Amino acid sequence: MITKKVFCIALAALLTALSFAAEAQQPSKVPRIGFLQRRAAPTPANPDPLWDAFLKGLRELGYVDGKNIKIEHRYAEGRSDRLDALIAEFLQLKVDVIVVPGSPAIRAAREATKTIPIVIVATVDPVAEKLVDSLARPGGNITGLTRLTDELSGKRLELLKEAVPGISRVGILTGSGDLRGNVRDYEAAARAFNVTLIPMNLTGPKPDFEDAFQAAARGRVNGLITTRDAVTASYAKPIADLAIKNRLPSMNEDSPYVEAGGLMSYATNDADQFRRAAWYVDRILKGTKPVDLPVERPTKFEFVINLKTAKQIGLTIPPNLLARADRVIR
Repeated sequence: MITKKVFCIALAALLTALSFAAEAQQPSKVPRIGFLQRRAAPTPANPDPLWDAFLKGLRELGYVDGKNIKIEHRYAEGRSDRLDALIAEFLQLKVDVIVVPGSPAIRAAREATKTIPIVIVATVDPVAEKLVDSLARPGGNITGLTRLTDELSGKRLELLKEAVPGISRVGILTGSGDLRGNVRDYEAAARAFNVTLIPMNLTGPKPDFEDAFQAAARGRVNGLITTRDAVTASYAKPIADLAIKNRLPSMNEDSPYVEAGGLMSYATNDADQFRRAAWYVDRILKGTKPVDLPVERPTKFEFVINLKTAKQIGLTIPPNLLARADRVIR
């Protein structure tokens, strides 16, 4: 006959076994990633190849959104005033890593948290902007990649001048709000090539592109450089269409603009950069601290020419320039 003491021991053992079984059935915590972009949400006419590249990088590392990772993806629709609220939403969701391209979004994330790891894909020098202590030892909770857009400015103007030797007045089209800073990046090269720079600023949630190009026509602009920022990325197709309509040869800081109909670009391969950002997320999720992950500089730059656009604006690209292109859209 089972004694009361033996029964109690058996019952305790059974409950313990059931408890372990219940715990084993509980799914492990799925890592949550916050991915914020200042640009407008993609549409079939204006896709987001950078987001696609980031997802591809995650898949290559074994992550699938909705299965073993959860990505909270937010677009600020080109409005900097929405960034703080979207970052605050990430904090409420208790994300494990925040991925942010672009200086305004990076600054918003940095101000919001000093503990959640932040992976950046920056268009600026993160040391000069005081986002990190150094590239080798970032310090704090920020690491990632820099695209060094500003350092390529002179080369872009040089290539545009080679394509169209007669240009003398070049519009600098930007939607970042830092019009003076974007123009300054090109000033040294403009002096060397005897080119006058004409600022063309896009402002507001729905920029007036027609007005900007009409102002450019009044200013006798005969060449265009479009900077890389959330506004221009969100409206690459209408900007490219207006450049063609006004027969303006254009150089861009972003290759997707050329795919949308722009004439040329000289830039880092952004798809590679965003795919590489997934590697940083993977390392952080596996326990590496941001301070131990050096910020990477780009080593490869891509020169892209759209020959269809050249034909539409009546421009013949010099053969020696065409031969130097990494990619030609025909």
